[in-house]
Formats: sequence, structure tokens, C-alpha cells
Amino acid sequence: MENEQFYLDKLSLREIKPTAMRILILKTMLKMQRAVSLTDLENELDSVDKSTIFRTVTLFLSRHLIHGVDDGSGALKYAVCSDSCNCSVEDQHSHFYCEQCRRTFCFKHIHVPLVDLPEGFAVHSINYVLKGICPACRKD
Repeated sequence: MENEQFYLDKLSLREIKPTAMRILILKTMLKMQRAVSLTDLENELDSVDKSTIFRTVTLFLSRHLIHGVDDGSGALKYAVCSDSCNCSVEDQHSHFYCEQCRRTFCFKHIHVPLVDLPEGFAVHSINYVLKGICPACRKD
């Protein structure tokens, strides 16, 4: 993918101290090119301690380097945010859950539709997941 400086810059932007493990987990998440669960990361990084992965993902979430996706599968998924994302309602985008391979994809270019709520309600987050079959599974 990109050079080492790319990962250092992404961490620095969110004021995250770069460590070898944090860089490795960020690289792995970007390499997978989809939203991933903790189990996906544990399987991909089988030599890394599970608690290290969990602590790193928790840190990334708290600093808005990644966002969580509840795709209805029972396991929260995580995806790397764009550099301009603050995880506000305006930054929310659609996700697609493949019912066959059980992978979740971010559709960053498709923003969630805003709903005109009754007076007094305030939206803090939106979870918009489309479900179906991804192109790779449709070929099979």
C-alpha cells in the first residue's frame, strides 16, 4: 500500500503515538479494505495478543481514527475513517453487509439519508446498513 509515512501521518492526525503494534493494526485494517471485527483482526494477526488488539481498537475509536459499524451480524465491525472525518452525524455513510460471505463494506460516497425528526429529538449517530450479496459472491 502506501509508505510508512502514510501510517505515521494518519496516527499523528489523531494524536496517537505511533508504536509498531499500532502501525501494524492500522496497516492490517486498511489492507483488508472492508469493515473488520475483532475476530477478523485476531485471525489476521494471529501472533498478536488479543488484549493488545482490543486496547488498540478502543484507542483508535476514542480518537476517531476508526468508526464502529453495527451490521446486524452480532459482532461490531470497525473501519478506518477518512482524514476529514470527525464521526459526526454529517460524516455518517452507508454500509453494505453481504449475507453470503458476511463481510461488511463502507460506502463512503453514499451518505445516509437524513430524517426530519419531530421537535425535541436530537440525532447523535445513524446506522444505515444495506444487506444483500456482494459482487464477489454473485460471481460464485
